[in-house]
Amino acid sequence: MQANASNAAILNLLPLGLVFLVFYFLLIKPQKKQQQEHKRMLESLKKNDEVVTTGGIHGVVLSVKDTTVMVRIDDTTNAKVEVDKAAIAYLKKRNQPEGAK
Repeated sequence: MQANASNAAILNLLPLGLVFLVFYFLLIKPQKKQQQEHKRMLESLKKNDEVVTTGGIHGVVLSVKDTTVMVRIDDTTNAKVEVDKAAIAYLKKRNQPEGAK
């Protein structure tokens, strides 16, 4: 009689386990992968990279510090902004320094 009760309990938990597996593979795992790629991109930032911030500001990296990046946002007035590395959404283009091939 107890074997039937324990089998019924396992069968009742099976759908919950399947739902968790689906959520893990469709939501959790891809999100972790995206976070790791973003972290690698931030660690590889260097001078002359064209970036876009989470606020939508487009600019060119002038210097990289531990937690911040100096970004030139206007060529004509040479306007510069220091932004937190976490505020860099993505690289627009990786530019080679002048004279380098």
